[in-house]
Amino acid sequence: MFLQLTLTTQANYASSGTSTEVLIFSLIIGIASILAGVGSLFILRSVLKQKFRKHVSLNMKTLLVRIPKEKAEKDKQEEVSIDGIRQDIAVAETLFATIGGLRAQRGFMTWLRGRTDHISFEMVMNKGLISFYIVVPNKLQQFLTQQILAQYPNAQIDETEDYNFFKKDSSIIGAYLVFKKHFSHTLKTYKELESDPLSGLTNPLSKLAKEEGAAIQFVIRSSKKKWRSQTSMISKKMQKGRYKGQKHAGLMGGGAGSSSAGNALGQALGTGQKDQQQQMQSTPDSFRMNATEEEIVKRIEAKSSKAGLDVNIRIVVATDNDTTARQHLDSLLNAFSQFNNYQYGNSFSALAPRGQGHLIEDFIYRAFHDNKTIILNTEEITSMWHLPLPSTETPNINWLSARKAPPPSNMPEEGLLLGKALYRNEKTPVRIKRGDRRRHMYIIGKSGSGKSVYMENMIIQDVKNGEGVCVLDPHGDLVMHVLANIPEERKDDVIIFNPSDMDRPVGLNMLEAKTEDQKDFVVQEMISIFYKLFGAEMIGPIFEHQMRNVMLTLMADIKEPGTIAEIPRMFSDDAFAQGWVKKVKDPVVRAFWEKEMAKTSDFHKSETLGYLISKVGRFVGNEMMRNIIGQNKSGFDFREIMDKKKILLINLAKGTTGEVNAKLLGLIIVAKLQMAALGRADISEDKRHDFYLYIDEFQNFITDSISTILSEARKYRLNLIMAHQYMGQLSDSTKGDSSVRDAVLGNAGTMCAFRIGPDDSEILAKEFAPVFNAYDLINVEKFTAYVKLLIDNTAAKPFNMATEPPLPENEEYAKSIIKLSRIKYGRDRKIVAEEVMDRSALGVSDTLGEAQPTEPTT
Repeated sequence: MFLQLTLTTQANYASSGTSTEVLIFSLIIGIASILAGVGSLFILRSVLKQKFRKHVSLNMKTLLVRIPKEKAEKDKQEEVSIDGIRQDIAVAETLFATIGGLRAQRGFMTWLRGRTDHISFEMVMNKGLISFYIVVPNKLQQFLTQQILAQYPNAQIDETEDYNFFKKDSSIIGAYLVFKKHFSHTLKTYKELESDPLSGLTNPLSKLAKEEGAAIQFVIRSSKKKWRSQTSMISKKMQKGRYKGQKHAGLMGGGAGSSSAGNALGQALGTGQKDQQQQMQSTPDSFRMNATEEEIVKRIEAKSSKAGLDVNIRIVVATDNDTTARQHLDSLLNAFSQFNNYQYGNSFSALAPRGQGHLIEDFIYRAFHDNKTIILNTEEITSMWHLPLPSTETPNINWLSARKAPPPSNMPEEGLLLGKALYRNEKTPVRIKRGDRRRHMYIIGKSGSGKSVYMENMIIQDVKNGEGVCVLDPHGDLVMHVLANIPEERKDDVIIFNPSDMDRPVGLNMLEAKTEDQKDFVVQEMISIFYKLFGAEMIGPIFEHQMRNVMLTLMADIKEPGTIAEIPRMFSDDAFAQGWVKKVKDPVVRAFWEKEMAKTSDFHKSETLGYLISKVGRFVGNEMMRNIIGQNKSGFDFREIMDKKKILLINLAKGTTGEVNAKLLGLIIVAKLQMAALGRADISEDKRHDFYLYIDEFQNFITDSISTILSEARKYRLNLIMAHQYMGQLSDSTKGDSSVRDAVLGNAGTMCAFRIGPDDSEILAKEFAPVFNAYDLINVEKFTAYVKLLIDNTAAKPFNMATEPPLPENEEYAKSIIKLSRIKYGRDRKIVAEEVMDRSALGVSDTLGEAQPTEPTT
């Protein structure tokens, strides 16, 4: 339309004017057309840039970068020197150098729509934490991630949702930071400052309340090469006395490649060719710079010797009122004054637009604003943004709690699923093979760190896979969680042993032995159990001698053995004792009764009875325990459970069973399982099914024979999974005895360490070195463990693993299984009580006399 109007006007004018006038008019019209076209093009460019920046923002990823707050060993004993701090900061300079080395985007479409290769480095205070984010274009994400990890191997980079600290009623204020002088003039950097400049920027952020938010945003991109030639030209002119820097120091921005670059350079170098000629004529050939000018030139040349970056610096604060927002913004702006180089270089100036809408929008979209560009070299930008150092003491920094490490490359693709190895945004399923499980698993971690959920998931997998399982639970919750996930087809395999169920007690006779060879094992284990319960100082050689003989006597009849409840009657009722002695075949045991006890006076017998009752009576005198250990036939067969792959769930909740009672029963069960496993020697190895014994708080249920279990039981397919809270539970500090701890650490094939305490970390750090250290073991996240996995009978390098979440539960279904198990394996309380009283004669006062135990229920 405009062209048609122009042509029509030219034609009309040509018909009435002279040829010269027509030519002049045509030129005017042509120039006007060109200017209109150029203007239209710039309007189109502005519109396209405005729309295209939203498109660019949607194709960017937000990365949260965290590193552990960990000091090197050499720094733990002494303060870190400023040189050490500078060396740590310099690591980030290499990262920015790689970005500065990227080729700047060019071409007409880039000019029309704007560049898309900018990256935003941000420090953000949100929800009470100072976090370090990098927002990067999709096409540069892998490149940048690799570069970060190359400089910070211990960093954790998580792709996350974009943060948002804006609220509906927030008071939001922001500002740009630009240079007061030309970009060639330098700022102070970390190499000149006497402390870490990051602390000066993060400390004001830490002053914000939890419901307030603020961000310092550095949007950067590689500069075009001509910035260096401009800087070099200024340096040369200064050396020849032809540059009057103070006269043209009012430049507010104008980075290379921006729309105002030409004007900026003109201001910096002079206001025209005529001015330059006048300066050259008035400058003497013998010009010499003073010391200050020499230092400025030196700094300008040093700046151009490194990679340059176009930078937008935005600071945005959001609080609940304007006054507080302004105060926080002023504090953050003032923090940048540490970089001002008043004598030799440049300084910052703040620009806070009256209309904040465009600034906030640019902040959200991470848009690059050409008119607010400053050029920084890698040393300058590193001074302002780098990851926090171990020496950084600013509170509320979002540190990485512990280091990460990659999973082994030969991770099994089959076997029990333990969890997922999370490393550099990659998830690898962690599995353990059947053969490696036979070398046992050791789990340690503080209460609430995730041990029980981890064990629960393993148990449920074993149950669903048709494996034989025993769970020894000192709290009761683990058993209930497992019950709620028992498959329908396996509910008949479930055996529940719950001592607190007094209406249907399940028998557990500790004096049962299927063969003559097992008798010595049973007796030795029972003696060890009493030592475990009461300590060596309370169990002397006389007690051991008498208990050994009386137990062997009550075990004389393998088909109808006696029980621990009958021990007191053996010393008080001669007729009862003689009835058992007649069945004894061992001459040594017979001699004990016929020669030793026959010559013992009644007075000494009563003393012996009193001493035994002080140890045994606390269990015999307790109705709940009496009805369990007083039954001469156990409610279930441990060997059958193992061979037929049954599911044995032991609920020894201390709150309902009693601590000492729970320990006794747990020790008996572990001993019986060990005895049953060793009894598998009578079948070939290929017919021995794997049986998995899970023991929580296992230190309560093992004796000094644990080393035998760990070393030998695997041959008979008894595979242990042992968990507890801290290593002090495995050693006797009063005697300096660490044999149990050494046996566990020396024999357990796979180790899983959840969060532990400082004392334990010093011990286990040796197991997980050099990949992880004590700091990592103390600070590992909840539901995350460091794993030293056995793969094909070889220990792999340690790595971190996230455990699986707990499975949903069906409580009503669990209750139905409990009812079924009670009916099948429990007995009526009245019948059991009558049988126990009849066998032990505990209800006859004349039998025990004054020695009748009167201790309260444990």
